[in-house]
Amino acid sequence: MKALTGYSTNKNAYEAGLEAAKMAGKAKDAKIVFAYMSCDYKIKDVIKGIKEIYDCPVIGNTSFTGVIMPQGYIGGDKPFVGIMVFADPNMVVGVGFADRKQYQSAREAGEMATKTARLMTKMPSGEQPDLMYMTASPTEEEFFLKGANKVIGRVPLFGGSAADNTIEGKWSLYLDGKVTGEGMAVALFYMKGGFANEFTGAYRETDDMGIITKVAGSRCLVTIDNVPAVKKYAKWRGLKTSELMGNKLLSATITSPLGIKDRLGDLIAIRHPMFANDDLSMNIGANLAEKTTVIRMEATVDELVQSVGKTLAELKSKLKKEAVCYHLVHCGGRRAGIDARINEVYDQIKNVIGDTPFIMEFTFGEYGYVDDGRNTTGGLMLSFTAFTK
Repeated sequence: MKALTGYSTNKNAYEAGLEAAKMAGKAKDAKIVFAYMSCDYKIKDVIKGIKEIYDCPVIGNTSFTGVIMPQGYIGGDKPFVGIMVFADPNMVVGVGFADRKQYQSAREAGEMATKTARLMTKMPSGEQPDLMYMTASPTEEEFFLKGANKVIGRVPLFGGSAADNTIEGKWSLYLDGKVTGEGMAVALFYMKGGFANEFTGAYRETDDMGIITKVAGSRCLVTIDNVPAVKKYAKWRGLKTSELMGNKLLSATITSPLGIKDRLGDLIAIRHPMFANDDLSMNIGANLAEKTTVIRMEATVDELVQSVGKTLAELKSKLKKEAVCYHLVHCGGRRAGIDARINEVYDQIKNVIGDTPFIMEFTFGEYGYVDDGRNTTGGLMLSFTAFTK
């Protein structure tokens, strides 16, 4: 397996795609291009430029404020696109896409997109993929995933949700010429090379915890221990509820979000409070379940930066062979908390993996797995995946 990377900040969308692809270079047996770009571009034009060089699927989503490439942080006040190309004569890839508006449920959309990807591979029906990549809108990820799992069963997962720069719903996800703000795209991999994923929030547990006693819909936390959620959280933090209302909650919880443990305690899936409602309920960036425990988590900005290097080191320790490349999904909320120190994140990456090709995107939801646990989604998390020969 070979991985190539390229980027561009050209204001012209088509030229940006073409420049990024030319920088990466032509590759025999190119099987898929991951492309992460600014929400300010006309996406179909960027992809058209990329496909001038690569005759294979282009999949991805818009990324929050930028990407990190081997050359450094790309983006900021400039439009940007970063790509990673997988080339491998022994790799089989199938892709699928679903626009949510065309289906009665997100689960159905996930199922149909994954069926399309599965048929594209032309692999025997009883042979499971080795790995699944998913990108989706940051609204119903868990349900898209349920649909995918219905088709292929338990297959290791990586990927993340589309993001924009201002949390205004300007995000998009895409597969070749298909683009949507609400839906999902999936890629299934049959491969002879190895891989590993490290999925973590890298936060510390506190002793503040409570039972979720009421949820509205799937993502509105109404009460903890029968106390309005914002009031309970404010008490834990020693804050006034007025300091957390509306959009204030989102930034206030980057260094102290909520977490939910899996059944074995191997993973704490982070739940990012996004908005405090007038009734003191919280809108959360991922699904919740009543009568489960929620824990207040903590990390300093220093720890958010340093967690990148630590997580990469943990990922490398899982590998049986030297890595060919790294696909790094980093939460956009963490990136906002890190702010002007983003170049320190680049330094963390380079210190651990050196000159190995990589791409890092910034998402509004992260997907991964831990050991024998189910695939899951979270917010404010890192999902780092390494690929070997």
